[in-house]
Parts: sequence; C-alpha cells; structure tokens
Amino acid sequence: MRVMILVKATADSEAGHFPMPWTASMMAAMGRFNDDLAAAGVLVTGDGLKPSSHGRRVVFDGADRTVVAGPFAATSELVAGFWLWDVADMDAAVAWVRRCPNPMPGPSIIEIRPLYESNDLPDF
Repeated sequence: MRVMILVKATADSEAGHFPMPWTASMMAAMGRFNDDLAAAGVLVTGDGLKPSSHGRRVVFDGADRTVVAGPFAATSELVAGFWLWDVADMDAAVAWVRRCPNPMPGPSIIEIRPLYESNDLPDF
C-alpha cells in the first residue's frame, strides 16, 4: 500500500525559519529516520517544501484558469514537506510516523493519506 505522509506547515515553516540549534540536531535525527525508512524498503521519496510565498495556485472554473501567487492563508492547511512510502497497511504507516522525530521545533501534525491503487478504480 502506498501512502503519502504530509507534514503540515506552521507559522515558522511558512516564514522560512530554521531556528537554531534545532536545525543541526533535527536534520541529523531526520536523516537517521530516513535511513531507517530506506533500509526497511519503505521510503519511495520525500522532501521539504519552500514556504507557500514561493508557490502558485491555478484555479480552474470551466475553461477559465486563474493563477494566484502565494503566500496562502490557513497555514495549518498547508504542507511543509512530504514522504511517499510503500507499507503493508495503514497500521504500519502509523507505526512509522510514531517513530518520526518531531519535524517542527514546536507542536506539529503529520497526516497519512493512502494513494489510489489500480484495484481501487472502477472498470470502464
């Protein structure tokens, strides 16, 4: 089962802050966690995202397309980073996330979302 692991943004991540000494110690801890994921054959890919001020949204309305420049409101609804994992089931994904170092210097949220697989789609 493939799952996307979404690290929710915070005010600090949206501001592009990398508070010290958090950066060095957290980067090392996250590196060890990623190494464990890779060694277990779970890690497909993952990365951090720049703040939404660097992003764009394309809004669709019928044939119309409108481009909106960031930053975007509702920081708690934004994503600061992600992983794509291949796990046995949702319980395994939860177990891995529980082992994850806190990705932010304060409170944070990680969301787990399963990807659609070919057997989830209807036959046409």
